[in-house]
Amino acid sequence: MRNYILFILVTGVINLHSCQKNSTSNNLENISKKDTIKNKTMIIDEYAIKEYYKKHLVSNSSENSEFEEEEDYTINEKDVDLMIPVLAQGLKDNGFKPLNNEEYKLKLNEIFNLNDNNDCAVLFRHPHFSTYVIQDCKNMSSADCDSNAKLMEFMYDDNVFFINEIKAITSLPKVEQFTELKNDKVIIDIPETVVYRNLFLFNNDNSKFLWLLKNDTKFMENLVKVFGYTKNESLLKWVIERTKFDEKDPRDFGKLFWVKVCNGKFKLHADTFKLLQKIHIPNDPSENRFIIDNIKSYLEFLGRDKSTDLTKNEKLKLMANLAYFAEQYNYDKKFNDDNKMMARLRYFLNDADFKVIKENNFFSLPKFKEWWDNADYDAYYVGECEYEGSCGSGYQPMDYTEWRKQHPKK
Repeated sequence: MRNYILFILVTGVINLHSCQKNSTSNNLENISKKDTIKNKTMIIDEYAIKEYYKKHLVSNSSENSEFEEEEDYTINEKDVDLMIPVLAQGLKDNGFKPLNNEEYKLKLNEIFNLNDNNDCAVLFRHPHFSTYVIQDCKNMSSADCDSNAKLMEFMYDDNVFFINEIKAITSLPKVEQFTELKNDKVIIDIPETVVYRNLFLFNNDNSKFLWLLKNDTKFMENLVKVFGYTKNESLLKWVIERTKFDEKDPRDFGKLFWVKVCNGKFKLHADTFKLLQKIHIPNDPSENRFIIDNIKSYLEFLGRDKSTDLTKNEKLKLMANLAYFAEQYNYDKKFNDDNKMMARLRYFLNDADFKVIKENNFFSLPKFKEWWDNADYDAYYVGECEYEGSCGSGYQPMDYTEWRKQHPKK
């Protein structure tokens, strides 16, 4: 009898354990499906945060609880993990609604050109987050710049941290910027920039757009110039209208037209050309009237630039599209334009370059061959009068009739 009772008790314990295990498994499965933040990893560790304040932050005032980070301390992976539950709760308190896994992946691909297959030199993956390092490499080669990226992962606020557990992004999540310590109690205080970025990008809250343009300017500009996000027309227009060609930093203007996404793939911004066609109008008194002039300066820079940022095919595709876009206005009577952009392209390219363009079916630009052929005399003219000399009272190039006699159309 005692053995029978013992058997029943043991069986009951085993069944109870099995039920609890199944229940836990089901709960985790449901959490995954609903993408909530109510799991063990989202418990805010107040003790660890207080210890962080003691070890790495010093009070800068004897009268209040403001703290500043020690000069010789740089946060690390564990510090970021410590702040993830804080970020999750702070976003939730501000109305943020995490996307499901599929929606989140689609957003990452659309906005940041990131996907699970990316092999990226500046994206560093960790168990609970990934970091995209945004660098200033004006005086460095792309290879040197990428090799230094890891050193800057936990140093700059411009870097973007992708917190995949909670389907959100953040700047560098420093303890002193995400929490306050008042009367030995941890108070969540997420920066508005972080809250508004997530509401705007992942919850489609357009009410935050103008605030972000004013208060989070660099990040909003980086969406286009670093990540190649051109689908939001209002954002793209804002970036275009604040970006002019600058001889001191000519590559910055080029970021309107192309990007090397995280895996190194060249991406031409068709959306930029479409939008420029909308905002470049006849007799425009605004700054947009200089669009073609800026493109001309950038095309000339590309024609002389010997860097290796682009492969030969990529560079030719970019230059062909720039020249083709501008050349259309030479044929539009509503514009008083004679930019000779196709002629300028011809001047900078050689027969081997044109062969590559031809082999690529003129990059699917329908009138490219026609406009290229029409610009042969103009290429001679800009070479004589602009690039190799100057035309004026002391010198005039051959006129079209005279030049055509020596260069009959084929």
